[in-house]
Amino acid sequence: MNTPKNLKYSETHEWVELLSDGTAKIGLTDFAQQKLGKLVFVNLPLVGDEITADEAFGDVESVKAVSDVIAPLDGTVLEVNEELLDEPGLINDDPYGAWLIKVEVTISKGELMSAEEYEAFCAEEE
Repeated sequence: MNTPKNLKYSETHEWVELLSDGTAKIGLTDFAQQKLGKLVFVNLPLVGDEITADEAFGDVESVKAVSDVIAPLDGTVLEVNEELLDEPGLINDDPYGAWLIKVEVTISKGELMSAEEYEAFCAEEE
């Protein structure tokens, strides 16, 4: 399992890259995309939408199921990765390059995990 050390992780398998300008990129982890299987559809919020920690802001559909994508923090959507709307499988190919949304962070959630903590969490889920 690929778990970059520079990212933070949620228990619902989203990753967060906190940027120095008060923004963050959010995506699905390698663990999540492996469990979901081949992704065939992505439903993302619109620019300007508010996201709230622990609430769904979109969903992904795989050949197995539809799964909500849960916000790991509060923020306002600044950018949506439009490329994923046409090619959701990019998440399977490169889960950490294929970010879902970029947000202006209003409240950063304290309980995001480090890479090491997330790897231990995933090991317990197996």
